[in-house]
Amino acid sequence: MRFAFIALSGLGLLALGGCVPQNQYDDLMNAYRSKEQQLLQMQNEYTTSRANEDMLRKQLAEAAADLAAAKNMVGGDRGALEELEKRYQSLLAQLGSMNPLPESVNEVLETLARENPDMFEFDARLGMLRFKSDVTFDLGSAKLTSKAESVLKKFASILNTGEARNLEVRVVGHTDNVPIRRGSTAAQHPTNVHLSAHRSISVRDALVGDGVNATRFMVAGYGEFRPIAENTARGNADNRRVEVFLVPMAGSAMASGSTEKSVPAPTPAKATTETEENYK
Repeated sequence: MRFAFIALSGLGLLALGGCVPQNQYDDLMNAYRSKEQQLLQMQNEYTTSRANEDMLRKQLAEAAADLAAAKNMVGGDRGALEELEKRYQSLLAQLGSMNPLPESVNEVLETLARENPDMFEFDARLGMLRFKSDVTFDLGSAKLTSKAESVLKKFASILNTGEARNLEVRVVGHTDNVPIRRGSTAAQHPTNVHLSAHRSISVRDALVGDGVNATRFMVAGYGEFRPIAENTARGNADNRRVEVFLVPMAGSAMASGSTEKSVPAPTPAKATTETEENYK
């Protein structure tokens, strides 16, 4: 916020000082917009980090209470006590390093990212996978590509491993700022917000279809309103993305063990040409 104030103040001083060359004004505005977008991204990361920390602290308190109760039991199960102790120490280590995910989960996700650098990148500090929409979906639609389906199947198998089973999966879609103009596409996705949400649903449905418990998901779509890079006349590929955040979740939310069949996203219209709108 401080930088934004400084940048705006600079613009005001230029205006008071008289006319400036258009190129200087454009350069200053571009620099301001870039910093503004960086600030927004930092705020998003801070919010996610705080959410991870709060959840870890809650889980740590629950584990400590369970451990204390188990130690006070006479003739308790020694194996169960050791498991509680192990869980408590693991949560304590995660909180100390502020790494939201168990190390074993980080390792397999980093390996999957290295094997598929064109598909997504993994940020262990945030517990976040950032899928690139231009290769994850068909042009101008919410239909997953065959390669994306293959990668998501591997991702689902990771989510179903022991140490990853207690992680909530938050799927958040984003687009660039180019409006949807093609009528056939607009019939399925009237706005960028719709498209971003439908793409999140497609990712969620693929993971549920591959066996990930449906109770673990949250989906959202921000459309063009949370860019991480400056858009041009044709948008920006960096802004066309789906981010998947893995957040520690209280065990009670998984207690039911219920499953759900995936609900298919609206059938997208087939893209015929690579128009400006189709690069979303």
